[in-house]
Amino acid sequence: MTTDTYYMQRCFEQAELGRYTARPNPAVGCVLVKDGHVIAEGWTQAPGQAHAEVHALQQAGAAARGTTAYVSLEPCAHHGRTGPCAEALVRAGVATVVYGMQDPNPLVAGKGLQILRAAGIEVRGPVLEAQAETINPGFNKRMRQGLPWVRCKLAMSLDGRTAMANGESKWITGPEAREDVQRLRARSCAILTGIGTVLADDPALTVRLPDFQGQQPLRVVVDSNNHLPAQARMMTDGGQLLQVLAVPVPGDNPDSAQIKRLALPGIDGKVDLQALLEHLASAYQCNEVLLEAGPRLCGAMLDAGLVDELVTYIAPCLLGHLARPMAVLPGLEHLSQRLELHFLDVAILGKDCRIRSLFSRL
Repeated sequence: MTTDTYYMQRCFEQAELGRYTARPNPAVGCVLVKDGHVIAEGWTQAPGQAHAEVHALQQAGAAARGTTAYVSLEPCAHHGRTGPCAEALVRAGVATVVYGMQDPNPLVAGKGLQILRAAGIEVRGPVLEAQAETINPGFNKRMRQGLPWVRCKLAMSLDGRTAMANGESKWITGPEAREDVQRLRARSCAILTGIGTVLADDPALTVRLPDFQGQQPLRVVVDSNNHLPAQARMMTDGGQLLQVLAVPVPGDNPDSAQIKRLALPGIDGKVDLQALLEHLASAYQCNEVLLEAGPRLCGAMLDAGLVDELVTYIAPCLLGHLARPMAVLPGLEHLSQRLELHFLDVAILGKDCRIRSLFSRL
């Protein structure tokens, strides 16, 4: 392992400290090094607060002069809620900047590196670029394609069933798997579900980790024909909710600071799911969306090619052929029509198994 890769790995560890709080900004880590010693470390704080570079520079003070700054993402070059990090590094007098990957944000996209080089700072990179890409898949996709990264979560039996025929599903998986789902929620900007799940389970879809300090994700309900009950938990708990319909928004629109309605009609009286994801990316700056839904909405999202990552929690039990499937995917009659994925990793969580996989188109 080279010196650059060692300290870049430390940057990645720092970035993870802002995993639940940095959004919609990317999670970024910074390490300041001088004469083989770490002077300071930092990560991107909550929106409006210090980015990783500034966080580290604040800790280092005057000792930042002459350091090598390692940063997992190219320092920003634009004015947002905070000033450009590239200019902050110049003012601090750092000698060298080593970056993991270039910022895909069109407002930056190499401009931060230009500022550094114009100031006489040595710039090296990218370093561990492929690994740096995996830290912020949602931010990267939103900047490049105008869409969030969609992660579909499914809890199922070993024979691929998510509920009994009567809808009973609590609990297929154990507490360790359910806690892991809470971490998926915590890193997500929005949680997407369907009206069928709301009517059957009346879920809250909130983050319930004891040490969670981030903002609760936006809850999004696909409700084509406006069947969301006024007494549903998500309508009354004070959290942010977006109800998405395929019909015109009714006159008794309950829009408030917490509850919004949006009509996005598609074909066959259904919600336009592509338009919904585009709206979440542009209007809400959603980087990562967690799909927690029943077999019909999951199937529709999968069939439309709108899911990037599949996270399946598999319990060591069998529910039988009459139980409900993980996804309704009509029209698949031949092996040549199958949806191909490749595995990212496999983990044992208590009695259950978690498999993360990506679609082969990615």
